Formats: sequence, C-alpha cells, structure tokens
Amino acid sequence: MGRVPSIQTRNLFDDIPVKLTEEVFEVLAQGKDVKVERIVSKGHTSPKDGWYDQAQAEWVMLLEGAAELTFEPAEKVQLQRGDQILIPAHLKHRVSWTDPDQETVWLTVFFTECDKPN
Repeated sequence: MGRVPSIQTRNLFDDIPVKLTEEVFEVLAQGKDVKVERIVSKGHTSPKDGWYDQAQAEWVMLLEGAAELTFEPAEKVQLQRGDQILIPAHLKHRVSWTDPDQETVWLTVFFTECDKPN
C-alpha cells in the first residue's frame, strides 16, 4: 500500500507582513485550468494605466478589509468583508482603491469557464 502524505493546515491570516510596501500575491493551490491565490493589500491599487484582461474567469472573495474595483469603462464596485464577485474572462478591470489603514485580504480563484453548467 502507498504511503499517506502528511496533511498540513494553515490559517490564511498567518504570515501577513507587518510592513506592506508592495502587494503580496501567493499561490495557495493550482491544477489544470485552476489557480487559488491569497492577495494582501494595504492602500495598494493597480497602476493608473493598467487594466487586468485575463484569459480565465476570476472568483474573488474579500476576507478582510475593503476595496473598490473599477470595470471598463467606468463602473465601480465597492467590496467589504465577506463580499464576493465573479469576473468573467476578458472583462477589463482594475483595483482602484484598497483601505490604507488595514490589510485587505483577498481569496481569488482563477478558472476556465465551462460553456454550460453541469
């Protein structure tokens, strides 16, 4: 019989840097056509002229903090703790604001969308 791998747990709020000079992007898990990331922001935004235009859909949940996303051309969505949003592939968007006074912790899942639900 095969050996059972060691199972480890981790808290998503552990290991957050005290001084966040840059946003922290960390891949937590990935597989064929899917990637799970933790992002930590504190007053960080996308570059003024930068838009995300991703080939995969992105499901986002805000675990802590507050943020604002802007979708092209100018629709703004405010996110608070516990809010989630599904961003379809190739919908241009940017992070236009994150709370400068506290960490904003994001959980994101990038995946290839199915043509129709199962």
